[in-house]
Amino acid sequence: MLKDYLRLHFIVLLWGFTAILGKLISVPPVELVFWRTLLASAGLGVLLTVRRQDWRVPLADAARLLAVGALVAVHWITFFLAARLSSVSVCLAGLATLALWTSLLEPLLLWRRVRAYEVGLGLLTMVGLYLVSQAELDQLLGLGVAIISAGISALFSVLNVKLVKRYSPIKLTFYEMAGACLSIVLFFPIYSRYYTQGAGLQLALKPLDWLWLLLLAGVCTVYAFSSSVELMKRLSAFVINLTINLEPVYGIVLAVLIFGTQEKMSTGFYLGTLVILFSVLIHPVLDQWNQRRARRRHEPVPEEVVVTNP
Repeated sequence: MLKDYLRLHFIVLLWGFTAILGKLISVPPVELVFWRTLLASAGLGVLLTVRRQDWRVPLADAARLLAVGALVAVHWITFFLAARLSSVSVCLAGLATLALWTSLLEPLLLWRRVRAYEVGLGLLTMVGLYLVSQAELDQLLGLGVAIISAGISALFSVLNVKLVKRYSPIKLTFYEMAGACLSIVLFFPIYSRYYTQGAGLQLALKPLDWLWLLLLAGVCTVYAFSSSVELMKRLSAFVINLTINLEPVYGIVLAVLIFGTQEKMSTGFYLGTLVILFSVLIHPVLDQWNQRRARRRHEPVPEEVVVTNP
């Protein structure tokens, strides 16, 4: 069991490393996500073949999965853009609002009742964001893009809830990675003409870019995801959610270690980030308490959903 816990923390550490890799790779965010989704979908396709899983899904569900994949592409593009518009630390502080976005979107899209403690944690998160924004006024644009990216991530996570029940996570993610790659290919003509300042597509990678990209797609996406799916069979949803919420912590620590002084922020930033992280880490604890209370009252137990980084 200890080996499983250590492996889970290593996976979350890898996810925290993605923003750093996105900053190290030289190509723009759109081209970067194209390469990541292309390699990730190829890797997941290999996994499906090796495990002899059926590739087929009904046409309507395939369309839904590809559409969710387009949202994944937008999330990753805005995520890597935020890391370049600001620092990695500010980007990850904005991404930590994922739990707030999920608590807002689940009642709207899944028709479940609003939970009072989620409203309180949402207000606490807003206080933390205010402290971060006031401390890093010169990085507000990057923070805003990161918050939008977190909202898009929450949206596709909520949309995935029903699809996860019908398909294996690897098959589901394969179609979503393929949808993300396809959506970017379809966007390329518009992007190249209107959003590259005449430079056109910049798909050529430097030798070092290939190393970072293979780490990003192969290790941080395919390996980390397939391993997390395996751990879900042995660890509880509570433990997994609590550990995944540590991703911004690991990412910020890694950013400071790798980039040094350019990632050192003001006291107000760290205070605001601590407030956000407290609200994020306490969320699964309150979820579990809510489930236990429902069992004691013989009420329907609210489902605890594991939100992983695809």
